[in-house]
Amino acid sequence: MSLANPVYVLTVLCLMVILSFYAGRTKWGKPMGAALLVIVFTAIVANLKLIPSASNSIPLYGAIFSYLAPISIFFLLLGANLTAIKKAGTPMIVLFLIGSLATVFGIVCSWYLVSPQDILGDDAKVLAGMLTGTYTGGSINFNAVALAYNFQEKGSLYAGTIAVDNVVTAIWVVVTIAIPVALRRFFKDKKIGSPTSAKDETASDTLDLYSLGILLVLGLTAFLVSELIAHVFPKIPSIITISTIGIILAQFSFITKLKGSRTLGLYLVYLFLAVIGAYCEIGAVVALKEIGFTLFGFTLLAVVVHGLFIILFGFMVFKDWDMIAIASQANVGGSTSAIALAESFNRKELVLPAILVGTLGNALGTYLGFMVVLVL
Repeated sequence: MSLANPVYVLTVLCLMVILSFYAGRTKWGKPMGAALLVIVFTAIVANLKLIPSASNSIPLYGAIFSYLAPISIFFLLLGANLTAIKKAGTPMIVLFLIGSLATVFGIVCSWYLVSPQDILGDDAKVLAGMLTGTYTGGSINFNAVALAYNFQEKGSLYAGTIAVDNVVTAIWVVVTIAIPVALRRFFKDKKIGSPTSAKDETASDTLDLYSLGILLVLGLTAFLVSELIAHVFPKIPSIITISTIGIILAQFSFITKLKGSRTLGLYLVYLFLAVIGAYCEIGAVVALKEIGFTLFGFTLLAVVVHGLFIILFGFMVFKDWDMIAIASQANVGGSTSAIALAESFNRKELVLPAILVGTLGNALGTYLGFMVVLVL
């Protein structure tokens, strides 16, 4: 049996999710959390070449990114609390915009400290713009800048940049999960927009067969409608449409009475995180030798500077470690990984703001990417 068999790979991904849930309940695993553990476990399995990684990606991974990730967002939004969201929305947007500026600042700082232009020449400017785009709004911006400069024609360098991006993104998911836990040991924080009676509802969100049937129909229909609207109106991202449908439906009591939407959405998010782990391909970076290490150092330093900047600003203004971590992850990893953090921190009121700022990043990232290319 081929290791690329989609049924085999899906089985391994589901096994990693189960293993992370189990390990997350143990004494050593509880401080790390299941979201972090599923990335680590899958990264280990992928780097041991037991399942495909980024360089030999299979259609299953693309399907999880393209189909399951947006549907998971839809399921999670069926429990949206608009009152709490209103309170948390503005601070999240402010933090995200500061994080976007911090990304540009990090790229510029790393440019002068690492000097990738000494090895990559003029390609370094384009690469810096691509990374600015992706760490503001995601891979859409990465590819938009790359296509504008025909960077995709530079086969090994383009592939190497993707590999480094995947590794750094996975590392930053781990870091942002750990940030609130680490910083609370030294500084007290407050939860903006969090209801005083907030509690983990996963245990009471028991999925039954009737609710499962309705949820699946709703999720698939919402996805189809969002894709149709995106086809007719290409300027409207499908994630905006499917999110809007989820928010509207969440205001009807019939929908809120359905059981299991959060459980189902969370499970799909964990599958998404498992693929993030599988894409963390250390070997692809090492294979590039000096270029790979330069790319990795340049990219990691830029993201670290971004993180330090947004943490410092967030501490001075908002003092909500969860929100700061989620806003940073919305910059670096995009909406879905930011949602994973919001759910991991049990901050349901931050799910919708995480989606909104992720979408804002899609619009902003390309412009900042081009600006960086022109400035450097």
